[in-house]
Amino acid sequence: MAERDDPEFVLRGKTLRVYLYLLKQKESSGISEVQKALSFSSPSIASHHLEKLVKLGVVSKDELGKFNLEKKVDISILQGFSNVGSLMVPRFAFYLGFFLIIAIAYIVLNVTNLNFLALVGTVGAVAIFSYESWRVWKRRPF
Repeated sequence: MAERDDPEFVLRGKTLRVYLYLLKQKESSGISEVQKALSFSSPSIASHHLEKLVKLGVVSKDELGKFNLEKKVDISILQGFSNVGSLMVPRFAFYLGFFLIIAIAYIVLNVTNLNFLALVGTVGAVAIFSYESWRVWKRRPF
């Protein structure tokens, strides 16, 4: 496979932004919709990046000139995220939520008899997963 046909090579910069936009959309999108949504200076920029995605085989173009996402591509920059509806959430956020619920439940249910090690373990996990979620979110490509 030529380097220019590799999804890791093609899906970066503005092309990645266009791909992520289409990934979040429930319906097909036209060139002007993509241009406006991503604040591109001209429709030709949106068209260029959409055509790159068509050539890659990730997007198809219908007879009305609308673009549809055909398949999802697994690229390394997105491995730290999960789709929840149209929202992309850092994977660490799920662990954060789990340990946050455990920590709150532990404190509420044992408010008079807290174990120091259990408290440090649950609150420590919340702190670590908060930091990791924030770190991944800060490096997001979109």
